[in-house]
Amino acid sequence: MRVRSAWLKQPLQYLACLAAAGFVVETYRHIIHVNPTTVALTFLLLVLWVATYWGFRFSAFLSVLATLVFNYYFLPPVGTFTIADPQNWVALFAFLATAGIASRLAERARRQTADAVQRRRDVERLYAFSQRLLATDNIAELLNAIPGYICDGFAAKAAAVYLLNSRQVYRTDPKAIWFPLENLEMVSLRGEPVIDLQRQVSMTPLHLGMRTTGAVGIAGASLSRATLEALGSMIGIAVERAAAIEKLAQGEAAHQNENLRSVLLDSVTHELRTPLTGIKAAVTGLLSNQELDASQRRELLTVIDEETDRLDRLVGEATEMAQLDAHKVELRMAPVALSVVVQAGVEKSQPALANHPVEVRVPEGLPSVRADSDRIAEVLGHLLENAAKYSPPGAPITIIAEQRRDRVIISVADHGRGIDDFEQSLIFEKFYRGRDQRYSVQGTGMGLAIAKAIVEAHNGVISVTSQPGRGSVFSFELPVA
Repeated sequence: MRVRSAWLKQPLQYLACLAAAGFVVETYRHIIHVNPTTVALTFLLLVLWVATYWGFRFSAFLSVLATLVFNYYFLPPVGTFTIADPQNWVALFAFLATAGIASRLAERARRQTADAVQRRRDVERLYAFSQRLLATDNIAELLNAIPGYICDGFAAKAAAVYLLNSRQVYRTDPKAIWFPLENLEMVSLRGEPVIDLQRQVSMTPLHLGMRTTGAVGIAGASLSRATLEALGSMIGIAVERAAAIEKLAQGEAAHQNENLRSVLLDSVTHELRTPLTGIKAAVTGLLSNQELDASQRRELLTVIDEETDRLDRLVGEATEMAQLDAHKVELRMAPVALSVVVQAGVEKSQPALANHPVEVRVPEGLPSVRADSDRIAEVLGHLLENAAKYSPPGAPITIIAEQRRDRVIISVADHGRGIDDFEQSLIFEKFYRGRDQRYSVQGTGMGLAIAKAIVEAHNGVISVTSQPGRGSVFSFELPVA
C-alpha cells in the first residue's frame, strides 16, 4: 500500500509544478505587471521550495519548465523561444544554473537531515535495546530473549543469534529459513557484516574486542552498517557479561556450599560429641571398680538412656531432612480440626516447655484444614521447642490461630532475644544457627528447615517477624479443607 500511494503521489507533484508555473505566468502577465528580474526571482524561490520539500527530481523539472516559460513569456521577442538580446542569454543560463545548484544543495541538505534523523533514531533504538540487554543476568534467558528484543526494537520480521563456541542458534521462529546455519557460521568466521538490500536481510558478527563470538541475523529491517556493527558489539558484550556473572554466581555458590559444609560438620560434630561424652562418662563409671549403690547406677543408666534418645533424635532429624529434600515423604492429607493438631504439638513439646507457660488462642468455629495432622503437629513442635530454647526461663509462649480468606494462619510468639534482619533471611536454611547462640544453645539447625519443608509440601508458607530484644513470631499458613 505504501508503494502504491507513492506512485500516485508523484504525478500529482509534477502537476503541481505545472500549476505553479502557470500561476506565476498568469499573475505576472494579467494581474501584476513586473520586470523580468522579479519573474526570475519568483521562479527561483519556487524551485528552492520544491527542492527543499520534494527533492531534486521535481526541482530539476520545475527549473527546466521555468526556464522555458520565462523565455517564452517574459524575454523578448515574447511568444517565441528565440532570445534577441545576448544579455538575456546570459541571464537565462545564470538562472538555470542557479536553480540547478540550489536544487542540488537543497537536496543534499535534505538528505543529510534525513540521515541525521535516521542516526538519531538508531541511537535511541540502540540505547533502548541496551537497557533491555541489562534486564537479566541469566545467560540462557538472555539468549532466548535477544531475538525478540531485536524484533521489538527495530521493527524486524525475524531475528537469530548464533554462538560460535556452542554452535547453537536462538531464533524468534524456529521454522524460519531467513538465516541458514552455514551463513551465520560464515559471517562469524569472516568477521564482516553481510547486507542483502533486496531481501532486507542483514547478518553481522558478534564482536568482543578483537574476538568474534558469533553472529546475529535480522530480517525485514533496513539498518545501516554502523548500526549493525554497534548491535553486534552490544550483544557480544551483553552475552559475555551474563556468562561472567553466571560464573561468578556459581563460584559464590560453591564458596557458600563449602561454608555450609563447614557449618554442618561443626554443628553435627558438636551435637554428636555432647551425648557421646555423657554416654562415655556414664559407661566408664559403670565399668569402674568402684562400688556403686543402686541410686548411683540408676542415675548413670538414666544418663545413658537420655543421651541415647538424643542421639536417636539427631539421626532421625538428619534422615527426615534428607527424605524431605528428595521429596520421598508421603503426606496423609485429610480434613483435621486445628485444635486437635495444636494440642498434639503442645503435648509433643512438653519436655521443652516445662519452664514456660503456654497460652493457646484457637477460636471456636475455626474451619478444618486439609493437612497431615502428624506432620503439622511436628511443625508446631519444632516452633515451640525453638521458642523455648531461645527464651529466658519463665517467659510465656503464645499460640494463635486465625482465618484469612481461604487460609488458616498459625503463629507461635515468644519473648526471646529476637532475630536481626540479616539472620531472618537465613533462619530457615538447613544447619543454620544463630551467630550468638550457636554454641550456647543445643540444636542442629535442622528443626526450622524441616518445618519449612513440611509446610511447603502442604502448599503453605512459613515466615518470621522479629524485633531484637522483644521476641519473635513464627507463622505458617494452611489451606482450608
